[in-house]
Amino acid sequence: MKILAIDSSGLVASVALYEEGQLLGEYTLNTKLTHSETLLPMIENLMKISGTEKNAIDAICVAEGPGSFTGLRIGVATAKGLGLALGKPVIGVPTVEAMAYNYYDSEALVVPMMDARRNQVYGGAFQFANAEQVENLLFVDGNGKGLQAFVETDALPAEMLVQKAAALVKEGKAKQIIFLGDGVQPNTGSIALCDVPYQIAPAPLSRQRAAHIAQVGESLLKNGVNTSAADMKPNYLRPSQAERERAEKMGEA
Repeated sequence: MKILAIDSSGLVASVALYEEGQLLGEYTLNTKLTHSETLLPMIENLMKISGTEKNAIDAICVAEGPGSFTGLRIGVATAKGLGLALGKPVIGVPTVEAMAYNYYDSEALVVPMMDARRNQVYGGAFQFANAEQVENLLFVDGNGKGLQAFVETDALPAEMLVQKAAALVKEGKAKQIIFLGDGVQPNTGSIALCDVPYQIAPAPLSRQRAAHIAQVGESLLKNGVNTSAADMKPNYLRPSQAERERAEKMGEA
Protein backbone atom coordinates (compact mmCIF):
# COMPACT_ATOMS: atom_id res chain seq x y z
CA MET A 1 0.00 0.00 0.00
CA LYS A 2 1.54 3.28 -1.15
CA ILE A 3 0.52 6.38 0.81
CA LEU A 4 0.89 10.06 0.00
CA ALA A 5 0.82 12.04 3.25
CA ILE A 6 0.26 15.78 3.75
CA ASP A 7 0.61 17.97 6.83
CA SER A 8 0.03 21.73 6.69
CA SER A 9 -1.62 22.03 10.10
CA GLY A 10 1.00 24.43 11.47
CA LEU A 11 3.89 26.61 10.34
CA VAL A 12 5.62 23.66 8.65
CA ALA A 13 4.51 22.21 5.32
CA SER A 14 5.40 18.54 4.90
CA VAL A 15 4.64 15.82 2.36
CA ALA A 16 5.80 12.21 2.28
CA LEU A 17 5.60 8.96 0.34
CA TYR A 18 5.31 5.82 2.45
CA GLU A 19 4.90 2.15 1.57
CA GLU A 20 4.56 -0.84 3.91
CA GLY A 21 6.49 0.68 6.76
CA GLN A 22 9.14 2.24 4.52
CA LEU A 23 9.59 5.99 4.07
CA LEU A 24 10.24 6.46 0.35
CA GLY A 25 10.68 10.21 0.57
CA GLU A 26 9.78 13.27 2.59
CA TYR A 27 9.82 16.98 1.80
CA THR A 28 9.49 19.52 4.63
CA LEU A 29 9.63 23.30 4.51
CA ASN A 30 9.53 25.89 7.26
CA THR A 31 9.48 29.18 5.37
CA LYS A 32 7.45 32.38 5.17
CA LEU A 33 5.72 31.14 2.04
CA THR A 34 2.07 30.17 2.46
CA HIS A 35 1.00 26.54 2.22
CA SER A 36 -1.11 27.42 -0.81
CA GLU A 37 2.15 28.36 -2.57
CA THR A 38 4.20 25.37 -1.46
CA LEU A 39 2.09 22.22 -1.08
CA LEU A 40 1.32 21.31 -4.68
CA PRO A 41 4.86 22.06 -5.96
CA MET A 42 6.26 19.99 -3.08
CA ILE A 43 4.01 17.06 -3.99
CA GLU A 44 4.88 17.35 -7.67
CA ASN A 45 8.62 17.44 -6.93
CA LEU A 46 8.45 14.52 -4.52
CA MET A 47 6.54 12.40 -7.02
CA LYS A 48 8.92 13.31 -9.84
CA ILE A 49 12.15 12.73 -7.91
CA SER A 50 10.90 9.43 -6.46
CA GLY A 51 9.74 8.23 -9.89
CA THR A 52 6.20 7.67 -8.62
CA GLU A 53 3.14 8.00 -10.82
CA LYS A 54 0.11 9.53 -9.13
CA ASN A 55 -2.03 6.57 -10.13
CA ALA A 56 0.31 4.33 -8.14
CA ILE A 57 -0.87 5.96 -4.90
CA ASP A 58 -3.34 3.79 -2.98
CA ALA A 59 -4.46 6.35 -0.40
CA ILE A 60 -3.89 9.93 0.71
CA CYS A 61 -3.46 10.70 4.41
CA VAL A 62 -3.75 14.25 5.66
CA ALA A 63 -3.44 16.01 9.02
CA GLU A 64 -7.08 16.64 9.88
CA GLY A 65 -6.50 18.90 12.87
CA PRO A 66 -6.48 20.55 15.21
CA GLY A 67 -4.17 23.29 14.04
CA SER A 68 -4.12 26.47 11.99
CA PHE A 69 -7.57 26.95 10.47
CA THR A 70 -6.11 28.21 7.21
CA GLY A 71 -3.41 25.54 7.11
CA LEU A 72 -5.93 22.76 7.72
CA ARG A 73 -8.25 24.05 5.02
CA ILE A 74 -5.41 24.15 2.49
CA GLY A 75 -4.12 20.69 3.39
CA VAL A 76 -7.52 19.01 3.43
CA ALA A 77 -8.60 20.76 0.21
CA THR A 78 -5.39 19.59 -1.48
CA ALA A 79 -5.92 16.01 -0.29
CA LYS A 80 -9.58 16.03 -1.32
CA GLY A 81 -8.76 17.41 -4.76
CA LEU A 82 -6.16 14.71 -5.37
CA GLY A 83 -8.42 12.02 -3.95
CA LEU A 84 -11.32 12.99 -6.16
CA ALA A 85 -9.13 13.30 -9.26
CA LEU A 86 -7.44 9.92 -8.68
CA GLY A 87 -10.42 8.10 -7.19
CA LYS A 88 -8.47 7.31 -4.01
CA PRO A 89 -9.56 7.36 -0.35
CA VAL A 90 -8.52 10.26 1.87
CA ILE A 91 -7.79 9.43 5.51
CA GLY A 92 -7.77 12.10 8.20
CA VAL A 93 -5.06 11.70 10.84
CA PRO A 94 -5.20 13.56 14.19
CA THR A 95 -2.42 16.14 14.18
CA VAL A 96 -1.43 16.13 17.84
CA GLU A 97 -1.32 12.34 18.14
CA ALA A 98 0.81 12.11 14.99
CA MET A 99 3.25 14.61 16.51
CA ALA A 100 3.78 12.21 19.42
CA TYR A 101 5.29 9.80 16.89
CA ASN A 102 8.36 12.06 16.78
CA TYR A 103 9.26 10.05 19.89
CA TYR A 104 7.97 6.65 18.78
CA ASP A 105 8.39 3.96 21.43
CA SER A 106 9.75 6.40 24.01
CA GLU A 107 9.04 5.57 27.65
CA ALA A 108 8.64 9.28 28.41
CA LEU A 109 5.32 11.08 28.58
CA VAL A 110 5.17 12.86 25.22
CA VAL A 111 3.33 16.19 25.33
CA PRO A 112 2.80 17.91 21.96
CA MET A 113 1.80 21.56 22.20
CA MET A 114 0.55 23.49 19.17
CA ASP A 115 0.06 27.23 19.52
CA ALA A 116 -3.72 27.83 19.49
CA ARG A 117 -3.45 31.53 20.41
CA ARG A 118 -5.96 33.11 22.79
CA ASN A 119 -3.59 31.92 25.58
CA GLN A 120 -4.23 28.29 24.70
CA VAL A 121 -2.52 25.33 23.07
CA TYR A 122 -3.81 22.29 21.23
CA GLY A 123 -2.22 19.45 23.09
CA GLY A 124 -2.38 16.18 24.96
CA ALA A 125 -0.22 13.73 26.89
CA PHE A 126 0.68 10.35 25.43
CA GLN A 127 2.89 7.34 25.99
CA PHE A 128 3.74 4.39 23.78
CA ALA A 129 2.88 0.93 25.04
CA ASN A 130 2.49 -2.69 23.91
CA ALA A 131 -1.01 -3.76 22.92
CA GLU A 132 -0.46 -7.05 24.78
CA GLN A 133 -0.03 -5.13 28.02
CA VAL A 134 -2.39 -2.15 27.68
CA GLU A 135 -5.92 -2.15 26.27
CA ASN A 136 -7.54 0.44 24.02
CA LEU A 137 -4.35 1.82 22.52
CA LEU A 138 -4.58 4.18 19.55
CA PHE A 139 -3.10 3.26 16.15
CA VAL A 140 -1.65 -0.16 17.01
CA ASP A 141 0.92 -1.03 14.33
CA GLY A 142 2.51 -4.20 13.03
CA ASN A 143 4.97 -4.17 15.93
CA GLY A 144 2.13 -4.29 18.42
CA LYS A 145 2.92 -0.74 19.56
CA GLY A 146 0.26 1.90 20.07
CA LEU A 147 -0.40 5.20 21.75
CA GLN A 148 -1.99 5.54 25.17
CA ALA A 149 -3.77 8.86 25.70
CA PHE A 150 -3.48 10.00 29.32
CA VAL A 151 -4.70 13.49 28.39
CA GLU A 152 -6.78 13.48 25.23
CA THR A 153 -6.25 16.22 22.65
CA ASP A 154 -7.98 19.44 23.60
CA ALA A 155 -7.67 23.22 23.40
CA LEU A 156 -6.58 24.33 26.87
CA PRO A 157 -4.24 26.73 28.67
CA ALA A 158 -0.60 25.62 28.46
CA GLU A 159 -0.25 25.88 32.23
CA MET A 160 -3.12 23.42 32.70
CA LEU A 161 -1.58 20.91 30.27
CA VAL A 162 1.78 21.17 32.04
CA GLN A 163 0.11 20.58 35.40
CA LYS A 164 -1.78 17.55 34.13
CA ALA A 165 1.38 16.06 32.63
CA ALA A 166 3.36 16.69 35.83
CA ALA A 167 0.66 14.98 37.89
CA LEU A 168 0.96 11.88 35.70
CA VAL A 169 4.71 11.70 36.32
CA LYS A 170 4.09 12.04 40.06
CA GLU A 171 1.66 9.13 39.80
CA GLY A 172 4.43 7.02 38.30
CA LYS A 173 3.07 6.85 34.74
CA ALA A 174 6.45 7.99 33.38
CA LYS A 175 9.80 9.24 34.64
CA GLN A 176 9.94 12.41 32.58
CA ILE A 177 8.04 14.61 30.12
CA ILE A 178 9.05 15.62 26.61
CA PHE A 179 7.46 18.86 25.38
CA LEU A 180 7.41 19.52 21.65
CA GLY A 181 5.65 21.66 19.07
CA ASP A 182 5.34 25.31 18.10
CA GLY A 183 3.37 25.94 21.29
CA VAL A 184 6.46 25.40 23.43
CA GLN A 185 8.31 28.65 22.73
CA PRO A 186 5.36 30.98 23.50
CA ASN A 187 4.76 29.09 26.76
CA THR A 188 8.24 28.59 28.18
CA GLY A 189 7.15 30.39 31.33
CA SER A 190 4.46 27.79 32.03
CA ILE A 191 6.82 24.93 31.22
CA ALA A 192 9.51 26.36 33.53
CA LEU A 193 7.08 25.89 36.43
CA CYS A 194 7.01 22.13 35.81
CA ASP A 195 8.27 20.49 39.01
CA VAL A 196 9.10 17.04 37.58
CA PRO A 197 11.91 16.01 35.19
CA TYR A 198 11.29 17.24 31.64
CA GLN A 199 13.05 18.13 28.44
CA ILE A 200 12.17 20.29 25.46
CA ALA A 201 12.54 18.60 22.10
CA PRO A 202 15.26 19.95 19.79
CA ALA A 203 14.14 21.62 16.57
CA PRO A 204 14.41 18.53 14.29
CA LEU A 205 12.05 16.60 16.61
CA SER A 206 9.69 19.41 17.49
CA ARG A 207 7.50 19.94 14.44
CA GLN A 208 4.92 18.07 12.41
CA ARG A 209 6.16 15.49 9.90
CA ALA A 210 4.19 14.01 7.02
CA ALA A 211 6.08 10.73 7.58
CA HIS A 212 4.23 10.31 10.85
CA ILE A 213 0.92 11.23 9.26
CA ALA A 214 1.61 8.33 6.89
CA GLN A 215 2.70 6.02 9.70
CA VAL A 216 -0.50 6.60 11.68
CA GLY A 217 -2.58 6.59 8.49
CA GLU A 218 -1.24 3.17 7.55
CA SER A 219 -2.40 1.79 10.92
CA LEU A 220 -5.84 3.33 10.38
CA LEU A 221 -6.13 1.89 6.88
CA LYS A 222 -5.09 -1.58 8.01
CA ASN A 223 -7.73 -1.39 10.74
CA GLY A 224 -10.49 -0.68 8.26
CA VAL A 225 -10.71 3.11 8.28
CA ASN A 226 -11.57 4.19 4.76
CA THR A 227 -12.99 7.64 4.04
CA SER A 228 -13.99 8.91 0.62
CA ALA A 229 -12.44 12.15 -0.55
CA ALA A 230 -15.88 13.77 -0.66
CA ASP A 231 -16.54 13.01 3.03
CA MET A 232 -13.20 14.24 4.39
CA LYS A 233 -13.48 17.30 6.67
CA PRO A 234 -11.03 19.14 8.95
CA ASN A 235 -11.34 18.83 12.72
CA TYR A 236 -10.92 22.38 13.98
CA LEU A 237 -11.70 21.36 17.59
CA ARG A 238 -13.05 24.81 18.40
CA PRO A 239 -15.04 27.48 16.51
CA SER A 240 -13.18 29.87 14.23
CA GLN A 241 -12.77 33.53 15.16
CA ALA A 242 -15.48 34.48 12.67
CA GLU A 243 -17.86 31.95 14.23
CA ARG A 244 -17.06 33.18 17.74
CA GLU A 245 -17.62 36.82 16.74
CA ARG A 246 -20.93 35.90 15.05
CA ALA A 247 -22.08 34.03 18.16
CA GLU A 248 -21.14 37.00 20.36
CA LYS A 249 -23.11 39.40 18.15
CA MET A 250 -26.13 37.10 18.20
CA GLY A 251 -25.88 36.96 21.97
CA GLU A 252 -25.91 40.74 22.16
CA ALA A 253 -28.92 41.02 19.85
